[in-house]
Order: sequence, then C-alpha cells, then structure tokens
Amino acid sequence: MTFFKRIGLLLLTNFLVMTTITIVWSFVSQFMGLNQMTDSLLPLAVLSLIVGMSGAGISLLLSKWMAKRMMGVTIIDPQTTDPEHRQVLQMVHSLAHKAGLTTMPEVGIYDAPELNAFATGPTKNNSLVAVSTGLLRSMNRDEVEGVLAHEVTHISNGDMVTMTLIQGVVNAFVFFFKEIVARIVSSQVDEKSRYIVYAITSFVAYIFFTFLGMIVVSYFSRRREFRADYGGAKYAGREKMIAGLRRLKSHVNEIAPDNGNLATMKISNRGGFLALLSTHPDLEDRIQRLQHTTIM
Repeated sequence: MTFFKRIGLLLLTNFLVMTTITIVWSFVSQFMGLNQMTDSLLPLAVLSLIVGMSGAGISLLLSKWMAKRMMGVTIIDPQTTDPEHRQVLQMVHSLAHKAGLTTMPEVGIYDAPELNAFATGPTKNNSLVAVSTGLLRSMNRDEVEGVLAHEVTHISNGDMVTMTLIQGVVNAFVFFFKEIVARIVSSQVDEKSRYIVYAITSFVAYIFFTFLGMIVVSYFSRRREFRADYGGAKYAGREKMIAGLRRLKSHVNEIAPDNGNLATMKISNRGGFLALLSTHPDLEDRIQRLQHTTIM
C-alpha cells in the first residue's frame, strides 16, 4: 500500500505542476503572440509524463538483472558451506529482519578490487545486495556489517523506487521544457530553416535541462544517503556504521567512478561546483552527522 501511495503522490504532484505550467504558459503564449502553441500544451504535458516515467520505470524493472550482468555478481546459495559467503548471507538476512523486511534480498559477491557494495531491485520483495571482494578483503566484520546495514536500509526505505520516480518526474520536465524552448525558437525563423533550427535547439535545450535535472536528482540522492547511514547505525550500531565509513574514506582513491543506480556506497571526489552533481555526500560530513545524531 505504501508503494502505491508513493507513486500516487508523485504522479499527482507532477500532474498539478504540469497543469499549473500549462495554464501559465497559455497566458504567456497569448501575450507573446504564440497562440498556435497553446492548444498543444496539454497533450505535450501528458506525453512528457509518459516518456519520462516510462524510461525510468523500465530502468527500475531491469535494474536487478542489469546489475548481475554488468557487475558479474555471483548469487550466494542459501545452502552454501563457504565460511565467508555464509557470514555475508547471515549478516544481510539478520539486518533485513531488523529492518522489517518480510522477503530476504538476494545476496551476491562480485570480483573487483574496489571497496563497494550496492543494493538494487524493483521492489522490497525483489531486491539484491551485492558486495565486492575488495571490500570483504579490506574490512573487518564490524565494518562490513555497517556497510551492509546501509544497503539494507536503502531497500527498507524503498530508495530504489523513490529515486526512480524522482528521475521520472525530472525526465518529464526535461522533455517538456526542451520542447517548449525548441518550438519558441523555431517559430521565430522562416519556414525553410524551421526544421533544422528546431532540431538544433531541441538538442541544446535537452542537454541544458538534463544537466539541471542531474543537480536535482543528485540532491535527493544525497538526502537518501544520509537516511541510509542513519538506518545503518540503527540496525548495526553507530560505531560499526562509522567504522565502515572511515574505512571507505581511507580507501577513497581506490573506488571506481560512479556507476549510476548501482553505486550506492561509492564515493565521489568532486569538489566545488561539481559537488552539486555528486550522488553521495562527503564522507566526513556523513561521519560527523552520525556522531551528532540521536539514534532511536
């Protein structure tokens, strides 16, 4: 029920914002002498929403399958007798129970020197937690537990769905506004040049609004990371969560570049203006926040 409420709320918000923009634009277009565009705005808004949400939705549905293929994840057999695999599996399942998950996530390991773990999947009941061999080799048990608790919290908080919906809404606005800009600019030239001007403007506007959209999505991603850190401290213990973050900080240069939705524990070294595009907060900020937050 919570899943459908979340979707409904975001869709309703998006619809209301789009409707408001359409109404405002109808007045602006009349004032600017662009009345011919007014009638097509509502269909454009609907099309933008469909395009934006469809792309994000397909990405979410395929996320688990793609993660396994792209990262070379080997799923741990629940009946495994391998001590290391058994420990990781039991740790994730124990944390999942504490987080209130009724269906245990699949647990996997992939071969990579980097210190990383990620959670993905379309729903809480169809999720995956994967950890790199580099992380298992470089961290002690408490540190690994802190990292895994962070990942399990992403699942229990429904972060994969939330971020997908936010991305879908942003995609819708990108499509909508790039069309508006392209139509306005192309309407100001003669008919012979209109198509090429429309195509060029549409491309440039798409890049510009996509960049702005990335800033918005990255902001919400950083907020979700703080929440996942809190959950990690709640389920594994504050000291274990902080220890895991400190270990990541000591190996920050070994972490591979961001990998989109799969990079839930990866760290960005971006600073200054580029920090706006970082999906993860600064590690020291995360540690300081945990140290000064009351864990209930």
